[in-house]
Amino acid sequence: MAQILVIGIVLSSILLVLVVLIQNSKGGGISSNFTSANQIMGARRGSDVIEKTTWTLSIVLLICCVLAAPKTSGALDGADESITKQKATNAVAPQQAPIQQSAAPSGK
Repeated sequence: MAQILVIGIVLSSILLVLVVLIQNSKGGGISSNFTSANQIMGARRGSDVIEKTTWTLSIVLLICCVLAAPKTSGALDGADESITKQKATNAVAPQQAPIQQSAAPSGK
């Protein structure tokens, strides 16, 4: 399953780069709304297909990356405890000094 996702990531990345390079580099934003009067008879459709392809490939890439991410529940490499807990349990606890008992005074 992971190999299929990696192949999907690589293919969608390559195709996304190619589609982005195909796109028109005129810029856009607010000014593109006022200059579209010369794109009446279908010239706009080509950029719509490229834009939809770009969005589709980016969504496919995102989904493949999320699915390919390792599923960890707070543990690394299948360990049940964190590294800090493992180090803490393996650490040597300091020894307490023996309690000195004073001699009880004799009752005389």
